Amino acid sequence: MKILIAEFAVGTDIEKSLIPEGAAMLKTLAESFVRAGHEVYYPAAGTEIGAGTALKSTAESFRQVIEREAKKCDAGLLIAPDGMLPELNRILEENTVNLGCSPDAAACCADKLLCTEILKKAGINAPEIAQKAEKGKKYVIKPRFGCGAEETYLVTDFENTGEFIASEYVEGEHLSVSLIAGKKTLPLAVNRQFIEFYENRGVEGKNPEKTGASGIKYNGSLTPYQTPRKNELYETAIFTVKCLGCSGYVGVDIVLSDFPYVVDVNPRPTASIFGISRVMREEIGELLLMNRFGTLPDSVHIEGEYHFSKDMLGELFGKN
Repeated sequence: MKILIAEFAVGTDIEKSLIPEGAAMLKTLAESFVRAGHEVYYPAAGTEIGAGTALKSTAESFRQVIEREAKKCDAGLLIAPDGMLPELNRILEENTVNLGCSPDAAACCADKLLCTEILKKAGINAPEIAQKAEKGKKYVIKPRFGCGAEETYLVTDFENTGEFIASEYVEGEHLSVSLIAGKKTLPLAVNRQFIEFYENRGVEGKNPEKTGASGIKYNGSLTPYQTPRKNELYETAIFTVKCLGCSGYVGVDIVLSDFPYVVDVNPRPTASIFGISRVMREEIGELLLMNRFGTLPDSVHIEGEYHFSKDMLGELFGKN
């Protein structure tokens, strides 16, 4: 089969700091499909990954390249900022088989307020959305439409705006569950996320001053993370993706406290796929195809463990 994989950072070269993480996910998927005997094509604005065939792309032509090349391929997969996924997945679906989430499901996940409301209505634990700060409490401020830990802060006070949402901070272990969702849902692994807090100095005046603010950033993960509560985490993640109607590879971010609290749902491949592919016997590419064209197995085989940091990805993929 001919497979199109479009990853935003590599395909546009807009945000160079995102290229190492994007290239790691792209290369992991491309190599997996190639090992399974498929042809892989991907838009590239400068960075090439050494697997599959690069298609010349720019920030301006990224969408056009996806639309043009999807017509020539049997299936496709997109990795992009959550706010862009609904539109891009719609373009993909109109021209080939989409191995990822539907545009509607991607839109639900991208809207952090709507996503939280849907989960809580279904009985899934999620941090409470706050309208105003209460003395003695901590809150996580993040864009209502955002991606990962981008512009995310831990604060003790905040100004309520329509662009940002504030949720109560939950103490616990920062984990994620990676799974493939479709007619049946296949958990792949529980991952430990390495989350760092740093002093907020603002970004070119873009972020308003916040009382007691600390920045929050993701710095890699450990796969698999051994925990006696694995089944509880899997059940929470499976119920979450079913509630939101997700399909394909999904990453569910969870803070494990007295209960698992779902803090974010990523309707696309996440950086954890880089580690999972190194400890999972099955090919991630084949699993994604089986999810759409066949039947998924009941489980996967994980051997050993793998830890990576964003600095490590920068060393591997930071130079063109």
